[in-house]
Amino acid sequence: MTTPLRVAMIGHGFMGAAHSVGWRQAPAAFDLPLSPQMAVLVGRDAAKTSAAAERWGWTETSTDWRSVVARDDIDLVDIVTPGDSHAEIALAALAAGKHVLCEKPLANSVAEAEEMERAARDAAAHGVRAMVGFTYRRVPAVTLMRDMVAAGRVGTIRQVRASYRQDWLADPESPMTWRLDKDRAGSGALGDIGAHIVDMAQFVTRQDISAVSGVLETLVSERPVLAESVGLSGTAGTERGTVTVDDVAVFTGRLTSGALASFEATRFATGRKNALDIEISGDAGSLHWNLEDMNVLDFYDATRPAAEQGFARILVTEPEHPYLSGWWPAGHMLGYEHGFSHQVKDLIEALAAGAQPSPSFEDGLRVQRVLDAVERSSRDGSAWTNI
Repeated sequence: MTTPLRVAMIGHGFMGAAHSVGWRQAPAAFDLPLSPQMAVLVGRDAAKTSAAAERWGWTETSTDWRSVVARDDIDLVDIVTPGDSHAEIALAALAAGKHVLCEKPLANSVAEAEEMERAARDAAAHGVRAMVGFTYRRVPAVTLMRDMVAAGRVGTIRQVRASYRQDWLADPESPMTWRLDKDRAGSGALGDIGAHIVDMAQFVTRQDISAVSGVLETLVSERPVLAESVGLSGTAGTERGTVTVDDVAVFTGRLTSGALASFEATRFATGRKNALDIEISGDAGSLHWNLEDMNVLDFYDATRPAAEQGFARILVTEPEHPYLSGWWPAGHMLGYEHGFSHQVKDLIEALAAGAQPSPSFEDGLRVQRVLDAVERSSRDGSAWTNI
């Protein structure tokens, strides 16, 4: 019998479902040094929280996150709420001696992220750990990409191209949600999906983004407010609400090595459902990955004879590939949800070893500073804004 890790999850929306799958599936797929126990699910609405807990396998429910965080029988707090509450919950949990997993982006501002990073650093001195949930790092093909870059397979990096394109707001009559309210979400496409490509570029290259130049655009400034919408920019039941975040973010960046990077985050790419795309170009080759074909990594080896050159298609399903030993025979595909199981695996293994799980709150702060610099560049019209 392994030692239990008793988890309380705060929030139960889309990310709550994904995290629940991770907590439930990881111990079935991997031999873990701790046994995660889905102890308490917390939400604002008692009936909705109870229904979610029954569906996903949580033992108890509560509508008071503060009392749950203070409980002696909780070891880890998993935060999947909108960004405006990340800092308050994480700070309280760390102060109570609980490990923390916090969804990305870490916070709604650099100031909040800095406070969270300081608290995590102080807590680590007492064996309490904090991690931010950039789950796409744990797609096997992305981890393999990073390993191949580190092994020098593309040589010296010259350029990075990263984009995250969706179309769920292409219809101007799509209703308001909390993701379109700056007070709740912090930013729009930039923070919600742009944070992923910023983190992925830094993760895969093992370099920081040192400067950016960008522009943010809100394409639809007003949307219908549904009667059940509460706490948005507008009053429930009124006809229209004001969109206070960006719909599109386009920016260039420079890595610490001097290499150039280009980024696009948009919710208006008609026909693109979840197209996260990254390509690393070096003097010895290139690597390319796209979430809509998530088990495939494209590799161009420029060192091969000219007659043999061309992108090779690597099907990342072999047991030797990252994370694959816990799953299916070669050629059997993994999906979006598996990244959350890999997140639980890595987190639990780090906690059991007394090590800092990755990505840390420091990594989350690093991404937050890039997002902030893009906003400042767009606002000021700056050619380059340093991080």
